[in-house]
Amino acid sequence: MAKRVLTTESGAPVADNQNSATAGVGGPILLQDQHLLEKLARFNRERIPERVVHARGSGAYGYFEVTDDVTGFTRADFLSEVGKRTETFIRFSTVADSLGGADAVRDPRGFALKFYTDEGNYDLVGNNTPVFFIKDPIKFPDFIHSQKRDPFTGKQEPDNVWDFWAHAPEATHQITWLMGDRGIPASYRHMNGYGSHTYQWTNAAGEAFFVKYHFKTNQGVRSLSADQASELVGKDANSHQTDLLQAIERGINPSWTLHVQVMPAADAADYRFNPFDLTKVWPHSDYPLQRVGRLVLDRNPDNVFAEVEQAAFSPNNFVPGIGPSPDKMLQGRLFAYADAHRYRLGVNHTHLPVNAPRTAVVDNYGRDGVHATRNGSRHDKNYEPNSYAGPAQTDAALAAPLAIHGWTGTHEAPAHTKDDDFFQAGELFRLMSEDEKGRLVANIAGGLSQVTRDDVIEKNLAHFHAADADYGKRVEEAVRALRED
Repeated sequence: MAKRVLTTESGAPVADNQNSATAGVGGPILLQDQHLLEKLARFNRERIPERVVHARGSGAYGYFEVTDDVTGFTRADFLSEVGKRTETFIRFSTVADSLGGADAVRDPRGFALKFYTDEGNYDLVGNNTPVFFIKDPIKFPDFIHSQKRDPFTGKQEPDNVWDFWAHAPEATHQITWLMGDRGIPASYRHMNGYGSHTYQWTNAAGEAFFVKYHFKTNQGVRSLSADQASELVGKDANSHQTDLLQAIERGINPSWTLHVQVMPAADAADYRFNPFDLTKVWPHSDYPLQRVGRLVLDRNPDNVFAEVEQAAFSPNNFVPGIGPSPDKMLQGRLFAYADAHRYRLGVNHTHLPVNAPRTAVVDNYGRDGVHATRNGSRHDKNYEPNSYAGPAQTDAALAAPLAIHGWTGTHEAPAHTKDDDFFQAGELFRLMSEDEKGRLVANIAGGLSQVTRDDVIEKNLAHFHAADADYGKRVEEAVRALRED
């Protein structure tokens, strides 16, 4: 077998990869050593800026198979036929910590899914919780700053975390999720995934429906206690990455069953609370889960950097039959996600193999920029309309139009009959067993008791009291006991 030849980036053979070129034996290194300079320059650029949020992630390839007919709700081609399979890539992640953070920590988990459909890539960007901490994207940078490392101390500060939550009563529902038993998944395989936001489906007749996605793990939900998680972090900080990688390598392919809740568009205006509020769930008694299909992961990436860290997901990557809703957090993310990738990976990040469509043909007038691989030829014009048979619009909207009315301005969300920030947090608390309630209270008190300002503690306690009297009483007593120790 012929020996492979080491080359430079330009393909020239490398004569010596052990010694730098010098001015004589023992002399200074020569600037003309192209191989040395190229190696050092490339090494300095091996790391791209990590994601500000969702930095620590794992991923896998798989497929989505339709098991139930949903053509009455959407004309999306990849959902058009029972038995149809679509290649997918998923990225799981923690939210708040950096790329070097541990996996088994109390944090929401990202659940970002890319469908390589025949009509283009469809990205569904969600979490392992059906709700979130805030309902307006203008507060997102503030929220994340409060959760990340403090600029002075260089670590996460309970004062910052709970001070923000003290001024964000709508976060009470998500705090109850996060501090409860599901706050630390045992692995990525043993947690559910949710689209979280409300999306729009449109059928072939042009009828519009609002939907929420629920991916139910077929492995069963398993979580870790705070003590179990601390022990696991000490043994393997990469525990979730290790578990996912080894399971797929052994042929134990994790799977999830996708269900959706479907709300006729006409129901939204008069629903008892704002159905586009990301801090709330739709009760299943109002809109039952309807099965759609199953997601199976069956292949690990060959290169984590190229395929997991460079994977770019954006909720504005829709396909015909699927579109946005008036969900304000979703509306903000339609811009923010793609813009983050343009900063991290460059304007041509969609040319990277993990982000490029598999079967759909990309044909547009985007040109140039760093790492451009599709610039066209001398026969391709870079403007539209043109007289040279260039790609043209279809005049077919991806989804149904949304009616709008009123004055422009910075408005609060429209009020519905039961639009308060606490009732669903109380309902979730009352669903828990006594043991679950005890662990929830202990987890909240463990963090809240570290806050140095009494007014911040009191504001947070008021939120738990508003959710449920017993909930507030238990947290208050637990915080007091810890502060008196």
